[in-house]
Order: sequence, then structure tokens, then C-alpha cells
Amino acid sequence: MSDTGFKPRGRIEPPTLVAIREAADLLRAGDIVGMPTETVYGLAADALNPEAVRKIFAAKGRPADHPLIVHLPSADHLPRWAASIPKDAIALARAFWPGPLTLILKRTPEVPLEVTGGQDTVGLRVPSHSIALAMLQVFDSGIAAPSANRFGRISPTSAVHVQEELGERVAMIVDGGACAVGIESTILDFSRDVPEILRPGAITPDDIARVIGRRPRVRGETEPAAATEGAAVPAPRVSGALAAHYAPRTPLRLVEPALLADEAATLAGEGSRVAVLAHATPNPHDARFIWQAMPADPAAYAHELYANLRAADALDADFILIEALPGGPGWAAVADRLGRAAVGSGAEDD
Repeated sequence: MSDTGFKPRGRIEPPTLVAIREAADLLRAGDIVGMPTETVYGLAADALNPEAVRKIFAAKGRPADHPLIVHLPSADHLPRWAASIPKDAIALARAFWPGPLTLILKRTPEVPLEVTGGQDTVGLRVPSHSIALAMLQVFDSGIAAPSANRFGRISPTSAVHVQEELGERVAMIVDGGACAVGIESTILDFSRDVPEILRPGAITPDDIARVIGRRPRVRGETEPAAATEGAAVPAPRVSGALAAHYAPRTPLRLVEPALLADEAATLAGEGSRVAVLAHATPNPHDARFIWQAMPADPAAYAHELYANLRAADALDADFILIEALPGGPGWAAVADRLGRAAVGSGAEDD
């Protein structure tokens, strides 16, 4: 017997087949739902329904020119969304899909401009989370799903995060547990002559090079003159590339390891309540500090980053101090998120 009783908006549902089918029905009806992925939780809508897509922007407070990523049930759906698919893009899809890699490709005329921020390109990926894949397979089309949080704020990695931040703005949230990766996908642009990583993620430049036989350009890296051919064409706008993003409301500072304890002590001595995320040994005897130990492995650090940032942001602290990260390519994606979080921190929502 079907449940015909009242179901409040913003509710969290366990990942049953009934909930997955209900989520797909809500998407078909033009509503928005919270969807787990292996990266972060997404705010999902039918990507071919411009009115539904506009609900994403309204719920998040997201600028209309900020494009969305479309999640597909499988790579077999690519031709409906991408007007041209380079052979290297196909090779990477075969290697990393389902998984945390977004490909920027020229869009087909069928893709609404609301999804692309008015551009002629579209970001596409196939997520590896089993619940996301089940939802996509039942829905049998593309789902636009940016992170399910207020625009510019810390991305959600649990169903509770989505509920706390968006509440009744979302019809329902399918609970898929904690996100395995914990930060957003790598975004790789194939819309120009030279492939370029526009947002770092779990799939690294070296991972990509092993598949296609060449290292992609990386936004922000200094390249030799010969390697910048084709760079005159501006890169498309993509999700999560603004200077201020992923940000807590509490002012956040990145501090070198050797200076961390002194910085925390100085702020505390001035009467500030300080939350610290660090590899360093905590100071458990000083009540002015709230110290959270962070993993030394970059993948484990990424998995815990947003949840720990949210917890620190909820502590009514005056400052969040984060120990500066080690160098090296393995830390590039986490460093990118923390750098943007520091720029955007301390501001209240409009």
C-alpha cells in the first residue's frame, strides 16, 4: 500500500528503492531534491527543465551566470549533451567514470542555457555513489546537481548538512551516508585546443596524463611559452572557481605550522575564542582553544574537511585557524578549497 499521508519538505529519507523512485518522480514534476554523491551532496533538478533548474539558483542564492554540472546515468548518454566529444575525453570517461571527474564539452542545442550559465559549454560527469547512480538510472536522464548549500558556503557531505542549510527549500533529501571523497570533482576543460584543469580534485593531472599520454594544463600554474598555445581563448566559467567559496561564517586564517601555536595563543590572549584544525599536537589544557586533529593523508583530509569546517563554524568561535598544508600535488585540491574558504570567510549571508 502506498503512503498517501503528508510528507514535509526538507525531510531526510533512507536510501530505499521507494525513496529513490519518489525522488525521481519529484524531479520529473519539476521539484528539487538532495542527492548524495561520492564528492558532496548535490541539489538535484531535471537538467532539461529550465524552470526546475531556476529553482536550484533560487534555493542556493546562486548567480544565474554560474554554470551547473550535469550528472548522467552513464557515458552512453554523452551524445545527447555534448555536441563533440574528443577521443581523449572518451578515454578519460572510460577510465574514471563513474567517478569524480567532470568534463567540459561543447553543449548540444538541447541543453538549456540555464544549466550552462549562458555559455556554449556544459560540464558532465557520472557519479560513482551507488544511490546517485540508482536515482539517475530510475530518472533515465541528466540531473543538474551543484552542491546542496547556500552559494559560497561550505559544501555538505551528509544529509543532515543539507537539511540544516536548505530546510524546506528542498522537497526531500535521500540519505546516502557520508560522502566518500568529500570535496568536489576535478573539472577538465575539453572545449578548447588544449585540455585544462579548471578546478583540482581527486583525479590529478598525473592521473589524466597516464590515460591520454599528455599532462593537461592547470589553471594557475606557470607554463612554458610553447605550452600556452591556444590559451588566448578564455576558459569557460565553471563551478567553484570564484576567489571566495566553500566559506565558513567565522573568519578563517591559514597559518604556517611553526606559527600556529603562537597565533592561537595571541588571539586567545586578546579574549578571542579560537577553533584550530591542525596536524600539530593539540593544547588540551587551554579552554580558549578548540582543537581538532586533522589527518596527515590528503585523501583522508579531504574526506573530513567540510564536516570539520562546519563543526568549527558552529562553535561560536571568533576565529578558525587552519594549519597550512604541506606542498605537493597530492594536496592541491584541498589547498584550493581552503584558499577560497579563507577569502570568503567571515561574511554573513545576504
